[in-house]
Amino acid sequence: MAGHSKWKNIQRTKGAQDAKRGKVFTKIAREIVVAVKEGGNTDPAKNSRLAAAIAKAKSANMPNDNIKRTIEKASGSGNTDNYESVTYEGYGPRGVAIIVEAMTDNRNRIAAEVRLNFDKYGGNLGTTGCVSWSFDRKGVIIINNEDNSLNEDAVLNDALEAGADDIEIDDDIFEIYTSPDGFVTVSGALESMGYKFLSAQIEMVPQSHVTLKDPADIKNMTKIIELMEDNDDIQDVWHNAVIEENI
Repeated sequence: MAGHSKWKNIQRTKGAQDAKRGKVFTKIAREIVVAVKEGGNTDPAKNSRLAAAIAKAKSANMPNDNIKRTIEKASGSGNTDNYESVTYEGYGPRGVAIIVEAMTDNRNRIAAEVRLNFDKYGGNLGTTGCVSWSFDRKGVIIINNEDNSLNEDAVLNDALEAGADDIEIDDDIFEIYTSPDGFVTVSGALESMGYKFLSAQIEMVPQSHVTLKDPADIKNMTKIIELMEDNDDIQDVWHNAVIEENI
């Protein structure tokens, strides 16, 4: 499987997220709360959704104390948080497929905001299923080897031994793919081996890509992503755009 170029083409938005670490932690905390409530268990060994949320939290360098407090809060009788998961699908410039995953306590509010974000920069909100058919849900683990401290063959062998389905190497980035059900097992095994993750979560991986070359299209696509990611209710934005800029 060809690498889905997530890391290379969305570094700018990832960097923006890192610059707003507090917002990132808040969003991950919301995922943990929903995972506890919907999974009905605070033990990640018995709640795969919670285990996946914890893996994502750790890859974002969320402190263990924060994770623990969030789980305790979610399981407390006084917790009145009432979030629901909702997904929107639509199109960006040149027909780029976009999936927006949100957790909200006000479905009407987030629907209006998502529609506005699409409309403002040349996109449009579609119907359920209009683009999700062209994505595969996979566990994706990103490992950085910028300092060349990792042996390529060793990483490949360890990932496959842990149960990974596929591995792609893009310059100094290892992209490790798993099934959604195998994500927790693989990420846990690699973590126990001492690997540090740039990112580790369940993602929507596009089956094909749309290349954006026109500066106006690139600007509009970037704005759509930034607006979505800046929204407190939106957890993740997936798309199949590949940005090709003239340098």
